[in-house]
Amino acid sequence: MSSRREERERLRQQRLAAQQAASKAERRRLMIAYAVAGIIVVAIGAALVVAVAGGDESTITSGGKQVSEKDLLAAGVKTMSGVTNDYALDTRDGTPPPPVQEARLEQAAEKAGCELKLDLKDEGNRHFGEGATPPDYKTDPANSGDHINPDLVQADGAYSEPVEPKYYVHSLEHGRIVIAYKPDLPEEQQLELKGLFEESPEAMLLMPNETMDAQVAAAAWTQLLLCDSYEGATTIDAIRAFRDTFRGRGPEDVPVVLPQ
Repeated sequence: MSSRREERERLRQQRLAAQQAASKAERRRLMIAYAVAGIIVVAIGAALVVAVAGGDESTITSGGKQVSEKDLLAAGVKTMSGVTNDYALDTRDGTPPPPVQEARLEQAAEKAGCELKLDLKDEGNRHFGEGATPPDYKTDPANSGDHINPDLVQADGAYSEPVEPKYYVHSLEHGRIVIAYKPDLPEEQQLELKGLFEESPEAMLLMPNETMDAQVAAAAWTQLLLCDSYEGATTIDAIRAFRDTFRGRGPEDVPVVLPQ
């Protein structure tokens, strides 16, 4: 009989020990949860303080004025790709481009009356500082050559004023595509080019160019598309095919991530 009571007592002690252990474990979980919750609350509070101190949205200086995140988005600027170098952004809404009619580059260029200059001589790729005299680039728009240091590479985006070649040539080296147009191109047609840019803005730059002979052009590293006139949908097709052929193919291995 005594052995039966001893067995029951032993089992009871085991249950109590198990319950106590479970209770301690639960208390530890609660303490951890409260600590994490406290950290989250502090972080939210700090974020609110920053938001209140900084206003509704952060800004940068570009083109001599403060530019909001909304305007950066409208101009397609991906700040991780470089800096704006204080050039003004083109925040206009573009006109959606027509669907593709000719996706083959040579055929699209021929239909649009554009000249392709492919596999041009590499003019060099050395870096120089902001105060250095840039080289005499052999084409306009420039397609290769010595260029600005990496910390001043021109950011992907649409710009409302011409960007100096020393900045965007480094972008070309990173596999970017530059679309350029004469400033006297009618605004309606400028907005069609902006719409083409907005169709796929990754690794793209759009800007006016007042010194080039072509009315519209596109440049990649050692590659050029030159169009003496803007012919609407056929020109859009030629630039689109140039973009899809050469984007991401610069000599420097800088990733170009496109939406799936």
